[in-house]
Amino acid sequence: MAAPMESLRKRRGGGDAPQPELLKAPGREPPTCPPGLLPGTFWLTRIVLLRALAFIYFVAFLVAYNQNKQLIGEKGLLPTKLYLKQIQQYFRGKSAWDSFSYSPTVIWFLDWSYMDLILDSVSLLGLGVSAFIIITSCANMILMAILWILYFSLAHVGQIWYAFGWEFQLLETGFLGIFLCPLWTFSQLPKHTPTSNIVIWGFRWLIFRIMLGAGLIKVRGDRCWRELTCMDYHYETQPVPNPIAYYLHQSPWWFHQFETLSNHFIELVVPFFVFLGRRMCIIHGIVQILFQVVLIISGNLSFLNWLTIVPSIACFDDAALGFLFGSQQGGVKDQVHKMQLEEAKENKPPVRYGCLVRRVVNISLGVLIAYLSIPVIMNLLNSKQVMNTSFNPLRIVNTYGAFGSISKERTEVIIQGTSSLEANDSTAVWEEYEFKCKPGNLKRRPCLISPYHYRLDWLMWFAAFQTYEQNEWIFHLAGKLLANDPEALSLISFNPFKGKDPPRWIRGEHYRYKFSRPGGKHAAEGKWWIRKRIGPYFPAVSLKGLKDFFKSRDWPQPGHG
Repeated sequence: MAAPMESLRKRRGGGDAPQPELLKAPGREPPTCPPGLLPGTFWLTRIVLLRALAFIYFVAFLVAYNQNKQLIGEKGLLPTKLYLKQIQQYFRGKSAWDSFSYSPTVIWFLDWSYMDLILDSVSLLGLGVSAFIIITSCANMILMAILWILYFSLAHVGQIWYAFGWEFQLLETGFLGIFLCPLWTFSQLPKHTPTSNIVIWGFRWLIFRIMLGAGLIKVRGDRCWRELTCMDYHYETQPVPNPIAYYLHQSPWWFHQFETLSNHFIELVVPFFVFLGRRMCIIHGIVQILFQVVLIISGNLSFLNWLTIVPSIACFDDAALGFLFGSQQGGVKDQVHKMQLEEAKENKPPVRYGCLVRRVVNISLGVLIAYLSIPVIMNLLNSKQVMNTSFNPLRIVNTYGAFGSISKERTEVIIQGTSSLEANDSTAVWEEYEFKCKPGNLKRRPCLISPYHYRLDWLMWFAAFQTYEQNEWIFHLAGKLLANDPEALSLISFNPFKGKDPPRWIRGEHYRYKFSRPGGKHAAEGKWWIRKRIGPYFPAVSLKGLKDFFKSRDWPQPGHG
């Protein structure tokens, strides 16, 4: 049959007959198929990682610029200058290094007479650098190190306002981000600095610890996680609920149990997928990102969940992320494809000296992470696990966790003021201050602000289930409200004494808050919340009564310079 078939092909114009060329339209190139990227490289992964990390930095520095003067500035609720002086006094007689190592920050080397200017300059520089990286998708080690040092400096003078897990997490993520980049080059695809597998695995190790730590702290903590009942309370009692949390709280019990079981699976089982090969690692990344999106939708947890998405991106290589980039000729995706083909050739150019140095740096980074991970692993294996803790002063390998215990009821501190001459006057009219986001006015819709964050509102949530003796700063806030201090009032949404004389007295009242029931009596009245008074939180105070208290803590008298 071979001969007849050969003759048939020749009769049909096949065989060795020349083939006609494709007709080209004038001025047009024939369409080309988008190149298929090969797995195992991380050029596009680096671009996505850098832009995502720069976005988180931008939000963090924006929060700092808008709020740090009021919280830790010259006249802030907990002034940085006073904090650093207290550290100096504590280490009096010892070397300056002791003070610096206790709170490492570049502010030690600056003129504290201009503290507000220092805080603003740090924040603005951070905003500028992070915006540049978002727009250009280009960064080098120097720019990423600048961002890390700036935020590191703020976090170490932020005191209780910066005492949360996402601050450590941003510093660790940002530290890894430094090693994603070439030393000097500004290029989306620095040809001689491919993304290191060690750095990629550093990010994967980070997301593994974040999720597993969060899962273990839950099953070892509040019994409601083991009884599958925690989600019955979480949406209502989380620090700053949003409107969607209001409706999710009304879900049936079986749905809340399903949520809790899903949470345990995602935090305790899925993290191990990262070690089971490329396909399972990609599944891990998809699941974790979708999980964080659900958490973003259901609450205002600062930029925590947005930040947790960042290391999850390292679960994807160029082949997996290619869909995010256009396939036009000469574009980033096309360039990566050509670089992959070049890399696959047998005749590779000799390794440059700079590349060898970079390999040594990356290996050193891997050894450092492995060494600093020892106490972190021991903590994960310990039945008395602690969360959101760092075992090294640079905060580059930390322990993480969230909601190890769940509040079963929501309490709020409501700040009230009156112009009455006597605080105990039964006819005194007490008017309420309204914060930016925390529950207060029963008819105000819960806010939706994530990834932005109001630090004062967050601390008011903690203060509500503690005592005022544990939160002395609340009297500093009261004093500033008594003086109608504009900086303090910028942290407040509604000032009942705006355009009037300041109040003579300020007090804190303690209330128990619950979501109203959709379709019920209170919801029909436009109320998102119902509340019941528990009692006084702190007694009525006046400017005169606070004078000695302020003096004993070296706080400036309200209304004075």
